[in-house]
Amino acid sequence: MQSSMLHGSKTWPVRKENEVALQQAEMRMVRWMCNVKVKGRVPSKELRERLGIDDIILILQQNRLRWYGHVLRKEDTDWVKKCKEYEVEGSRPRGRPNRTWRKVVQKDHQAPGCPGQRAIKWLLLLLLL
Repeated sequence: MQSSMLHGSKTWPVRKENEVALQQAEMRMVRWMCNVKVKGRVPSKELRERLGIDDIILILQQNRLRWYGHVLRKEDTDWVKKCKEYEVEGSRPRGRPNRTWRKVVQKDHQAPGCPGQRAIKWLLLLLLL
């Protein structure tokens, strides 16, 4: 279920409302699989433990950070790495700028208890040398 919901998620610049929608859809499926109604008032954490699955937002963060690690290890001539540094020319429209993948990954990296946080710090230090 989670693999089909998160297909291609490694490159999504996810907003908070997208995360909420993913969690709600996941919990509807989890409750259906456990045959538990919302009126039963069983905590989501308990249902996930029954099925042995992690929170979908945690998996989303892991996917993004895993992909970011792949991008960092690519050669400088690779088109994927070039896209990471690409700046769009021209003037920006009015209003708040769109959320970028880079900003989302930076936020994931700064989250407490981030999986692989130590490895990414070492990788960044090596790349800066």
